[in-house]
Amino acid sequence: MGKTLKLVVAAAGLLTISATASAFSTGPCKACHAVDHDVVGPAWKRVAEKYGSADALAKVFKGGFKVEDRKIASTEPKFKAQAALMTGQFNALIKGHEDDAAKALFEAVKTGKM
Repeated sequence: MGKTLKLVVAAAGLLTISATASAFSTGPCKACHAVDHDVVGPAWKRVAEKYGSADALAKVFKGGFKVEDRKIASTEPKFKAQAALMTGQFNALIKGHEDDAAKALFEAVKTGKM
């Protein structure tokens, strides 16, 4: 089997596992977020405290994730400067999975694991 075909088969298997396990994975989020400390983006614990519930966060996601609706990015220059990056990631990873993403964030804060 050629190298390219092996990669395609492996990727298809990962997509199948991912699709059956959950509609949303927090894996890619780890590049910019941690549960308990700020990285490129704010700590998820801080996000959870600001929104109070998965439903409130999902509402912001469903509203298009506008910077003015983001309780941390709209008020902290460090994160406001990252708004375009965050919007791109929202469009690529969260859009269409708003409820699952919000629930995953709150579950990660509860368990301490992403």
